[in-house]
Amino acid sequence: MNETLAGVGSFSSLDALILGIVQGLTEYLPVSSSAHLILAPRFLGIEDPGLAFDVFLHFGTLLATLIYFRNDWATVLRTFPWRKILRAPHRLESWSIPVEHDSVQPPLWLLISLGTAPVLVVGALAHHWVESVFRGNAVLATALVFGGVVLYGADRLSPATRRIEALGLRDALVVGLVQCFALVPGVSRSGSTMIAGRFLGLERAAAARFSFLLSAPVTAAALIFELRKFSQVIAGSSGGWALFLGAAAAFVSGWLAIDGLLRLLNRFGFLAFALYRVALAILIAAVLGV
Repeated sequence: MNETLAGVGSFSSLDALILGIVQGLTEYLPVSSSAHLILAPRFLGIEDPGLAFDVFLHFGTLLATLIYFRNDWATVLRTFPWRKILRAPHRLESWSIPVEHDSVQPPLWLLISLGTAPVLVVGALAHHWVESVFRGNAVLATALVFGGVVLYGADRLSPATRRIEALGLRDALVVGLVQCFALVPGVSRSGSTMIAGRFLGLERAAAARFSFLLSAPVTAAALIFELRKFSQVIAGSSGGWALFLGAAAAFVSGWLAIDGLLRLLNRFGFLAFALYRVALAILIAAVLGV
């Protein structure tokens, strides 16, 4: 594996700032932040710092998610069965995981857990291919077009009648399984989960909100996994400032993207994002080649 793909490419503070803004703006929009972080260096003529640096930029958007949805995370912490697990961690029956019934709403922590578990397992198994094979222009362009078409179809064909409170265990698991496709750059993690949510009948804003909540544990897990490369990323940057500036830019732009998307989705839908994805794929083919 070459140096860039190993996550130790050389980059400046300005490069990190630009990539942080790109990460924050595209993380929550269904346009694939990973694709943009791969493409931005190619269009701007700077060296791709690699997947490890991309993941560290996600620290900024992780903070934006945790703070913006602080009430939801407070609910998760309050309702999680801490005492039962600590008292008898070896006895699964003591956890009292609720069985899904029409009249029983599963707790938010369980919905998020089911929506997160599949991608953690698949991501751990497919990490090598995600770092190398899936970062080519042809993969990006194909995934962008396919994801855009499916995103528009899901939004046009599915009813928008359900809120997060109506999600069941099977619904959360379906969203989690679909999220696995987002390991391929260009598919979009937020796009895949919003597509699944819309096919399940969630309102646009509800599909986006659940997608944003799912991003936190996935991002946290990726950060923990990539911490082993922290010293390499620092060595490849202009000291720790580059990493800090990138994460700070991702936090600010990510916060703005969350707030803006939640305000606009119910009014305008996903058509603009679908068209943008197709246009970006055409630009990749025309300028960079596939």
